[in-house]
Amino acid sequence: MPEIDIMKNLILLTLLISTAFGSLAQNQPTGNAPSTSVKKGNAKVIGAVIDAETNQPVEFANIALIDPTTNKPVDGTVCDDQGKFAMAKVVAGTYTVSISFIGYETQTIENVTIPDKKEELSLGIIKLATSAKLLNEVVVEGQKQLIEEKVDRTVYNAENDQTTKGGDATDVLKRVPMLSVDLDGNVSMRGNQNVRVLINNKPSTIAASSIADALKQIPADQIKSVEVITSPSAKYDAEGSAGIINIITKKNTLEGATLNIDMGAGLRGSNLGLNGSYRKGKMGFSLGGFGRAMYNVNGEYYNKQTIGSTETIQEAKTRSNNIFGRYNLGWDYDINKNNFIAASVRYGIRNGSNYQDNVITTDNNPNSNDGLRNSKTVDNSGTVDVSLDYTHTFEKPQQEFSISTLYSRNNRNNNFLNTIYTNQSVDSLLKNLNESFNQEITIQADYQTPIKNTMLIEFGGKEIMRRVSSDYKYFVADGENQPFIPLSGSRATNVFNYDQNVTAGYFSYTYNSQKSYSFKAGARYEYTVIDANFQNTGETVAKIPSYGVLVPSVNVSKKLKNGNTVKLAYNRRIQRPSIQFLNPNIQASNPLNISQGNPNLDPEFTNNYELGYSTFVKGTSLNFSAFVRNTTGSIQSVRTNLNDSTIFTTYQNIGVENAYGLSAFSNVNIGNKLSLNGGVDVYYAMLDNKLTDPLLAATNEGWVASGRMFGSYNLSKGWGLQFFGFYRGRQVQLQGTQGGFGTYSLGVKKDFANKKGSFGFGAENFFTTSMKIKNNLETPTIDQYSVNTLHNLSFRVNVSFRLGKMSFDSAPKRRKKSVSNDDLKDGGGDGGGGQADATPTQQRPGGGGFAPGQGNAAKPAPAGAVASKVVSADSTAVADATGVWNYTVESPQGGSGVLTITKEGDKLIGKIKNNQFNRENDLTVIALNGNELSFSYEVSFGGNAMVVQVNAIVNGDDLSGNMAVGTFGTYPIQAKRTK
Repeated sequence: MPEIDIMKNLILLTLLISTAFGSLAQNQPTGNAPSTSVKKGNAKVIGAVIDAETNQPVEFANIALIDPTTNKPVDGTVCDDQGKFAMAKVVAGTYTVSISFIGYETQTIENVTIPDKKEELSLGIIKLATSAKLLNEVVVEGQKQLIEEKVDRTVYNAENDQTTKGGDATDVLKRVPMLSVDLDGNVSMRGNQNVRVLINNKPSTIAASSIADALKQIPADQIKSVEVITSPSAKYDAEGSAGIINIITKKNTLEGATLNIDMGAGLRGSNLGLNGSYRKGKMGFSLGGFGRAMYNVNGEYYNKQTIGSTETIQEAKTRSNNIFGRYNLGWDYDINKNNFIAASVRYGIRNGSNYQDNVITTDNNPNSNDGLRNSKTVDNSGTVDVSLDYTHTFEKPQQEFSISTLYSRNNRNNNFLNTIYTNQSVDSLLKNLNESFNQEITIQADYQTPIKNTMLIEFGGKEIMRRVSSDYKYFVADGENQPFIPLSGSRATNVFNYDQNVTAGYFSYTYNSQKSYSFKAGARYEYTVIDANFQNTGETVAKIPSYGVLVPSVNVSKKLKNGNTVKLAYNRRIQRPSIQFLNPNIQASNPLNISQGNPNLDPEFTNNYELGYSTFVKGTSLNFSAFVRNTTGSIQSVRTNLNDSTIFTTYQNIGVENAYGLSAFSNVNIGNKLSLNGGVDVYYAMLDNKLTDPLLAATNEGWVASGRMFGSYNLSKGWGLQFFGFYRGRQVQLQGTQGGFGTYSLGVKKDFANKKGSFGFGAENFFTTSMKIKNNLETPTIDQYSVNTLHNLSFRVNVSFRLGKMSFDSAPKRRKKSVSNDDLKDGGGDGGGGQADATPTQQRPGGGGFAPGQGNAAKPAPAGAVASKVVSADSTAVADATGVWNYTVESPQGGSGVLTITKEGDKLIGKIKNNQFNRENDLTVIALNGNELSFSYEVSFGGNAMVVQVNAIVNGDDLSGNMAVGTFGTYPIQAKRTK
C-alpha cells in the first residue's frame, strides 16, 4: 500500500541521515546568552514596521526602548524579515520607543507605559518615511560566501566565481551543489535529469525543448546566483520530479546609467557582451546582448557493437562549430505606492553544426562491404519570451495580489545530411529536415495574506496553453549533383501536432511557532487535456486520456542555536514528456544507431523525501542531507535491435526507478586570503522495467558519485586567483552505463581603474590533451561499447570595463511576481518552495542584534550616510593591531562596541562586541598587511546569516576605515585603542 511504502521510506531516510549528523546535533555551542545583569520584567511589547509609501515590511529595523530620564536605551531588538518585532520580559515603566533603519527617518513614540504584570502590549503598525537624502556612492568591500545554505534552498553566488568568465550557464551549473552537467549540457539534480529550469523565476520554451540549449544561451558573466530547490511548495508547478533550478541574472534597482563591456578570446571560443541600464524616478530600463562563438571543438568517436553473430565497428573524426546569442530588453514602472508593473522581452539564438568526418564502418560479415560516409547535423533555434506582470499590495503588510502573463515560443530546425561514398566517389545522399516549434501562453493569479502573527495562507490559479508541432521530411539523391527526391510514407514525411492544456489551482498554509519551528503544507491540483495527431495523414495518435493529479507537499524545519537548521520535507511530483521524447521524426544520421520519440508516453510520478542539517562552525559552513526518491512510470530510453547491425532507441515508461543518497557540502575561509568550498553527492540507483519476457526484461543498479571543489586566493594590488575542479561519476542507466568524466580550470584576474575594469587569463584541462567517456550497453540481444574522445585543452583572455555610475534611488522595494511553468521532462524564485516562501514572522525576543552598524538606535539618525574612503595602505609599514579597541560606526542608527585582538603564535584572533545587544562574535578571518587591518565575521538573525567585512588603517592607537554590513551598505568606522 502507498502508506506503507511512505512509512518504509521515511524510516530508511532517518537511518541514512542519523549517522551523518547525529553527534553534531548533540554538541552544538550554546551561543552568547544575554547579560544576566539586565533587570527583567513580565510584560511583552510587539509591533510591526512598514514602509510608509509602499506598505512593505522594513526588514531588520532597529527597535530601542529608551529611558526618558537618561535618554539611554535599556532594551531593544530588531525586526525580522517580515518587519515584525517582539521584546519579552520588559520591566514596568514609562519609555520612549525609537524605530530606525538605514534610509528612513527615525520614528519615536513618547510616553509608552509598560504595566507591571504579565501581558502583551501591541504598538500596532509603525510606518517609517524614507530619508530626504540619498546615500552617496557606496563602496562595498565585503563579499558573499560562494555557497549559502538557506532553509528551503541552496544558493550559489556565481558572481563571485571568476573561473567561468567568458563561459555560459553550463559552466556555472557545474559548480553548484547537488547538480551535475554532462558534456552535452544536460543537467541532473542528485542524478535525476527531471529538473525544471527557471530564469529569474520564469520558464522559457527553449528550456522545455532543450535545457542544454537554454543554458548555452545565458552568459556566465550575467548570472548573479543559482538557487537549487529540492522540495518545491504547492505554489510551484507540479512538474520537475527532482526539483527546480532558478537562475538569477544580474539586475539593479539603482538610479543612473551604466554600460558594461565584456569580451574574451581563446583557443576554442570567443565572446562579446554589452549590457546597459538606465533608471530615473519610477521607471527603469535595461538592454543587453551577448554572443559567444565556439570553434576548434574536435575529437574522435569509436563504437563496437555485437548483435547476434555480427560484430560491427565504426570510427570517425568529430568537430563542431556553434554560435550562441541572447538579447533582452526590460522595463519596470511604479504606478503608485500600491501598484507596480514590469515587462520584458528576451530573444535567444543558437546556430550549431556538428560533423562526423570519414565515418568508416566495418563488420565481420565477409559478404558485406565497408562503408564510408560524412555526416553533418545542423541545430538552429530562436526563442522569444514576452512577459507582463502586475502586482498590487495592500495596507496590511504581506497582503498581496498579482497577475502574471507569459508568451514564449521556440522555433527550431534540427536537420542532417549524410554523404555516402563508394570507391571514394559520392554514391548517394540522405537528408532529413525537421522544423519544429514549442509555444506556450500562460496566465496566473496569486493571492496571499497573513493571519494573526504566525500564519500565512496563499492560493492561486494558473492556465498553460501549450502547442507543439514537428514538420519532418526525408529526401534522397542518387549522386552528388542529382536532385533530392522526397520519400513517401508517414514515417518519412508528416506533421506531428501535440496540444496540451494544463489547468491548476493551489492552496498553501504556513505556521511558525515561537520555538523556532516552521511548518508549511499545501496541495496543488492539476488537470491536463491532450490532443495529438498526424496532420498529413489525418492519423490520430492512440487516444491519450485527460487526467488530474493531486500533488501534496509538507516542509518542517527547526532552527537550532546559532542559526543551525534541521529540516524534513516530503513532496509528490509529476513529470510530463517534452517534445524531444514525443517527436516521431526518425533521427538516422548514423545508420547504426537511430532513434525516434514516442507520442504515447504517459507522465511519470515521483515521491521525494529529504532530511537535512546545516551548521556553522568556526568559519566553516556545513550541510548534510539524505534523500529517497521513488519514481513510477519513469521515462527512460529503451534500445532494441532492428537487424544484425542497427540499434533502435525510443522512450518508454518503465516500471520503477529508485534512488537513495547522501550529500555533504562545506565552505571554509582560511584567513582573508584563501576560500575553499566543495562537496560530494553519492546515491544508489535501482531501475527495473518490471517485464517478464526474458528478451525485454531489464534491471540495473549501482552507486553513482560526483564531486566538486572551488577555491579562490586574493593576492595584493588587485590580483586574484581562482580554481575549480569537477568530476561526474559513472551514470547507471536501465540497460547499461554512461562513463564519468572530470574537468578543471584556473583563472587569474587583475582589477584596474578603481575596479571599473579587469583583465584575466584562464586555462582549462591544461594537464591533459583529451577527455574520454566510455559507454556500455548490455541486453539479451545487444552488446555495445563506445568511446567519445573530446580535445578540450583551452586557454582564453578576458577583458571587461564598466562605464557610468549608479546611485541608490528612492524607488520602493517590491517583490516582483512572474510566471513559473515548472512542468516538462526534458533533457535536462524567488525560487521558493520549502517553508520560506513569504512565510509570516516567527517572533523572537530582544537581544539578538546582528551587526555593530545596527547598534545604538537612540542616537538620532542622519539623513544619509557617506562611505569614507580608506587611506592608502602601506605594505612596508610596521603596525600593531593587538589590544582592546573601542569603536563607533557612523551609520544612520549609530553603533558602538569593543574590538579585541590578540595573537596566538603567528596568528591573529579576535572578537567583536555590540554594546546594545551585549553580544560577541568571533572574527572568522583577520589579517594585518603592513598598516592595513582587515577582518570579517558572520552574524545570524532569524535563521539567516550575513557577513560583515571591515577594512581599516592602523595609525598608532587610532584605527579608521569602512565597515561593509552585508548588503545594507558600507559605513565609516573609527576606533581608539584603550589597552
